[in-house]
Parts: sequence; structure tokens; C-alpha cells
Amino acid sequence: MACRISELVLKCRDPEALARFWCEVLDFVVLGREAEGCIEIGPREGFGGPQPTIFLIRNDDPKNAHDRLHIDVNATDRDQDAELERLLKLGARPADVGQTGDESWHVLADPEGNEFCLLKGRLNPI
Repeated sequence: MACRISELVLKCRDPEALARFWCEVLDFVVLGREAEGCIEIGPREGFGGPQPTIFLIRNDDPKNAHDRLHIDVNATDRDQDAELERLLKLGARPADVGQTGDESWHVLADPEGNEFCLLKGRLNPI
């Protein structure tokens, strides 16, 4: 038997604001608050399903480099251009990590500067 990714941990300055952003992006809900400044968000069906949950943990250290691990997302009900527009309206912004401009994905940053990629439709709609 193998392991599966059950949760991702993202350190941030404002867990509440980042929880709102990622809940909108992923259609997640707040699943719980474990301690001061620690929020778990995930799929509406809760922990244990095929998608990992995300723990947002308060950390006031400044972000000073590109993330070594990032999240890739796919739109499930619209094309990439429409999803890019939606993400930008939610507060994402374009990020430069050295891409050439020929990529089929968009590199973005969440409101705290954590990089993530919007992939061109790769998954079947859920």
C-alpha cells in the first residue's frame, strides 16, 4: 500500500484572508480551526476524500524566495481564459518565476505571494 497526500500546509500572515481566497478558487469550505491562526479548508465532503485539505497556519516571517512546492489548478467548468479572469478578480496576480511565455499554463500568486499555476484544461470536469 502507498501513501496519499492528505493535506498541504501553507504558512501565511493572514489565514482568514487566504482561507477565503482558496475556498473561492477551489470551491472549498472551512473545515475547522485547530488553534489560534490555524485554519483547515477542504472539499465540502470533508477530510478523507480524493482531494487533500489545506492547513493555513499563521506565520509572520516574510516570504523571501520562490516556493519549492506549489499548487497547480485546473478549471472544471470553463476554459482556461475564463478561469484566469475569475482568479484575477479574486485577487490572484501574475507571477514571474522565469517562464518563457510559451508555456501552456499561467503562473500566478495568491494574495500573499504564494505561487500557483493555472493549467490548460487537463482533467475531466468533476
